Amino acid sequence: MSNEDITLTAGTAEVHVSPANGGRISALRVDSLELLRQGDRFGCFPMVPWCGRIREGRFPEGGIVRQMPLNSPPHAIHGTARDGAWKTARVARNEAVITYDLVDPWPHPGRVTQVVTLAEDSLTLTMSVEARHDSFPAQIGWHPWFNRNLGGQDVTLDFEPAWQEERGDDHLPTGNRIDPKPGPWDDCFGMPDGVDVTLTWPGQLELKVTSHEEWVVVYDEQAEAVCVEPQTGPPNGLNTLPRLVTPLEPLEATTTWSWRRL
Repeated sequence: MSNEDITLTAGTAEVHVSPANGGRISALRVDSLELLRQGDRFGCFPMVPWCGRIREGRFPEGGIVRQMPLNSPPHAIHGTARDGAWKTARVARNEAVITYDLVDPWPHPGRVTQVVTLAEDSLTLTMSVEARHDSFPAQIGWHPWFNRNLGGQDVTLDFEPAWQEERGDDHLPTGNRIDPKPGPWDDCFGMPDGVDVTLTWPGQLELKVTSHEEWVVVYDEQAEAVCVEPQTGPPNGLNTLPRLVTPLEPLEATTTWSWRRL
C-alpha cells in the first residue's frame, strides 16, 4: 500500500496519520478543536528505537560502542524512525496499521509496527519493535505536541509522580531520584503504577494521557505547546536501563489519550 496520509474518524473525532513524515499523528480534532500543534516537526511522532537523548550518541553493546548521529549536539535524540518513511499495512475507518523497517544508522535489522485506533472519546497508540536476526537494546515512546491554548484557554497539567529524575547540566538524568519540582519542565518522572497525566483546557476539554509504562517526560518550555511523553525507559536509557529485543521477544508499549468536552 502507499504511504499517503490517512484519515480516521469516530463520532466527532478525526485523526490524521502521516506515514511518509515519520509515522506521526499529524492532526487530532475533537469537534472543531485541533489538539496538536501543526507543522512538519510537530503533531505526535514515535520515538524509536530510543527516547530522548543518548549521551554523546553512544551506547555499549556486546563489547563494542555504537555511535548514533549527533542530531542534537552533543547528543543523539528521539530515535531514527521519526526521520523515515513508514508504510501503510492496513486501514479501516477508525484504525490504521503502519510499519517501519529499522535501517542505517541503526545497526540492527528490525521492524517497528504502530497501530492507531480512534474511538469517539479516545485515541490508542500501540507500538512494537521486533528483531529480525540478532538481539538489541531499544526503547519506545511518543512525543505529542499538545497545543498550549485551546479556545483562548491555556492548558493546566495534573499528575502525581513518585519521583523526578534529577537533570544534569547536559539535560540528561544524573541517576539521582528527587522529589518532584514545580515547572517549567524538560524532565523525566517516574510513575510506577503507570503513566497518568491530565491536561485540562478550562471550559474546553480534559484529556488524560495514560500508559502501563512507568516513565514520562514532560516538556513545557515552549510558548506554543506542552509535551507529555510516555516511554519505556528514561532518557539515556540505552546506557542506563536497556530493554533487550530478541527474535522471540519484541518490545511493546501502548498509550491511550481519552478526552471529554467541558
